[in-house]
Amino acid sequence: MFVYDVTGVRVRYYDTDQMGIVYYGNYARFYEIGRVEALRYLGMAYKDLEERGIGMPVYDMSSRFIRPARYDDQLTIRVTIPQLPTTRIFFQYEIFNQDGLLLNTGETTLIFLKSATGRPGPAPSDLVESIKPFFEQSV
Repeated sequence: MFVYDVTGVRVRYYDTDQMGIVYYGNYARFYEIGRVEALRYLGMAYKDLEERGIGMPVYDMSSRFIRPARYDDQLTIRVTIPQLPTTRIFFQYEIFNQDGLLLNTGETTLIFLKSATGRPGPAPSDLVESIKPFFEQSV
């Protein structure tokens, strides 16, 4: 299992509603920040994938709100990839505030899409190879 923490994500004023609480729709952006940085850590920048003709649209997303994130909170986004990618890649998220309190959990499924055809394709082999060692360690 691959786990990566993205730290230092500050809640900005524009993230919040009139009550100073993060608007629920902004959690999708937090998830994106988490997965982009996790993939970058694995050596796989979204930009590089797009240049290779591979898109990664979101197929499915769910979110659970446990406690509110508030203006000026310092968030940690924990990203977990619980299984090796195939034509899809599954991400799990836990969002914590600066006090270590769990605020939100979520999941997304993304599909590897061949940009030229608009059809699903396999996960890039170099991405699979970069994630494999994390699964071998947990066996």
